[in-house]
Amino acid sequence: MTTAEPSPSLRPGDPEETAVALTKGTTGPQRPAEPPGTGAGRVGDGTEGRTLNAFSHAFLVLWAVMAAGPLLWAVMNSFKSSGAILENPWSLPESLNWENWSFAWNEANIGQYTINSVIVVGGSVVGTMLLGSMVAYVLARYDFPGNRLVYFLFVGGMAFPIIVALVPLFFVMKNFALLDTYHGLILVYIAYSLPFTVFFMSAFFRTLPSSIAEAAEIDGASHSRIFFQVMLPMAKPGLISVGIFNFLGQWNQYLIPQVVHVGDADKYVLTQGLANLAAQTGYRGNWGGLFAGLTLAVLPILVVYVVFQRQVQAGLTAGALK
Repeated sequence: MTTAEPSPSLRPGDPEETAVALTKGTTGPQRPAEPPGTGAGRVGDGTEGRTLNAFSHAFLVLWAVMAAGPLLWAVMNSFKSSGAILENPWSLPESLNWENWSFAWNEANIGQYTINSVIVVGGSVVGTMLLGSMVAYVLARYDFPGNRLVYFLFVGGMAFPIIVALVPLFFVMKNFALLDTYHGLILVYIAYSLPFTVFFMSAFFRTLPSSIAEAAEIDGASHSRIFFQVMLPMAKPGLISVGIFNFLGQWNQYLIPQVVHVGDADKYVLTQGLANLAAQTGYRGNWGGLFAGLTLAVLPILVVYVVFQRQVQAGLTAGALK
């Protein structure tokens, strides 16, 4: 029995060859069959992905409304009269009452309280970052007896509630004649913020390469010069991130100023001034001035975050990337 050989006159791609292939049932390469349920799986995955995206977007929208809603409501009411606020607090202002802002800045002394807060928070943030970064660098780069003990003492300070130390803090400040002074409150803020700063910066310094510091040491640089001219500039993302966190925490601090600044109202910080304004508003009924004061207190925080938003994100991810 002999098998039929293809005609030599037929070439691949000729119409005659295609016709022969069709008659034999071999129309070309067959596509491999898909595993059972593959197509349905892809449809299901797409549906689940769309559902998950819709849920995440809805959650983000809800979170944005919860975060920005009170701020926008306060800004809106800061331009309304007290009667309009009490009558319909959710309505838009019919006219812009700039008198509320003038009252909050001048008569309620929000301007003076803001200056006091800038002085105190500015000095405390600089002192916290300088001392905290120095301590964190030593704990992260040098091994000495008691290194871990000192580190865990700072970490334990993060869990110590400040309300427990208010009464001893008052008598300590009184004995050192630091009550109602800017530098006294600055020292307290520095001591209060050091545990978090040391904890954050020590972890950040461990991620920096040691070869650069070793090369500078071989070139004859001292330990202080290596820190200030080599390692500290490399830690700039972490410094900016922890500096902003310290700024936000110290700017919104209320309990500590209530203990340290008890007598001289001219040295009150912004949180104390807002508390006084809220108490006065209950008698005077100037709710528009209160909302204007709240808006003035929030504006510096928004400005700082908007300006340094990229640096905060870079600082939080730098340790993971390195």
